[in-house]
Amino acid sequence: MDFKLHKTDPKSSARTGEITTDHGKIETPIFMPVGTLGSVKGVHQRELRDDINAEIILGNTYHLYLRPGLDVLEKAGGLHKFNGWDCPILTDSGGFQVFSLADNRKLTEEGAMFRSHIDGSKHFFTPENVMDIQRTIGADIIMAFDECPPGTSTYEYAKNSLELTQRWLERCVKRFDETEPKYGYSQTLFPIVQGCVYDDLRIKAAEHVASLDREGYAIGGLAVGEPVEEMYSMIEVVNDVLPEDKPRYLMGVGTPVNILEAISRGVDMFDCVMPTRNGRNGMIFTSEGIINIKNKKWADDFSPIDPNGTSFVDSAYSKAYVRHLVHSGELLGSQICSIHNLAFYLWLVREAREQINAGTFAAWKDIMVKKLATRL
Repeated sequence: MDFKLHKTDPKSSARTGEITTDHGKIETPIFMPVGTLGSVKGVHQRELRDDINAEIILGNTYHLYLRPGLDVLEKAGGLHKFNGWDCPILTDSGGFQVFSLADNRKLTEEGAMFRSHIDGSKHFFTPENVMDIQRTIGADIIMAFDECPPGTSTYEYAKNSLELTQRWLERCVKRFDETEPKYGYSQTLFPIVQGCVYDDLRIKAAEHVASLDREGYAIGGLAVGEPVEEMYSMIEVVNDVLPEDKPRYLMGVGTPVNILEAISRGVDMFDCVMPTRNGRNGMIFTSEGIINIKNKKWADDFSPIDPNGTSFVDSAYSKAYVRHLVHSGELLGSQICSIHNLAFYLWLVREAREQINAGTFAAWKDIMVKKLATRL
């Protein structure tokens, strides 16, 4: 993987760049739709590529390991061939999912024992086998195995958790460096910066991952219960330490406002389930604000979903029709909302890139943040 930094905004830390992988190039800043089980819920790969204009999607190690399983993925030739997506893929290590199973897992120095949420069967993840699993899945960018502490963790818990994550990271790096990809293309390992909401722990974590000199870095453990101001503060603390010539990936964040604020603080890559999960519940993000399409006020509104929208759904369907579908529990309603939201998120980061390149990002961001937080 290669990263080239193109431009930095004169009035913020926002920047544009380009990541090159064996499955294609990614312009940054970028939003990555979440395809947990190898599919972005309710959205065809053709729509992702040709209409939404996604450049990279996510898969999840925990879920893909359980279903369809590594045997199937290996026989298929990896996730790209299995799901028909020929652009870059990033895999989350499964750490967040394992640690969210608080009642069904046990942490040790060696790794994490957990029970499947599907059938209760026992499994054991270690830094080493998580590297092997992600090699088999075949993602272009794979994540280190870490513990993600809650945003409300005490200092003592966060400190102990970070120390465990750092020991695990050393093992991840060793295993990754002594193994080879399975399908004839290169793979890249991103370490993850943890440390909860404590400046000194975040600095320690960022210095540690930077010392490993990998091709990119992730910022984890944010948007997990801490106030949004603390999230922004931690991004600033971490990005002051991480090298400028490597991409920075903020994991699992977030709202359109969160994304713009993080871009202004120097983040390059984002993922979040919000566009599809909230879309399935009738929340539509637009360039003028947020719509709850279930509200009766849209029942006889025959205007487009978003007059500034870039997806075919924005001109093909009215608010009234989409409300009818969602209100009636029709699957097409969830699909339309998901496709629109994903296309909007990709439009937002593309527009941010244009504003950064033009040197006008800071002023544009201030205007957009007010609009995007408005409930219509």
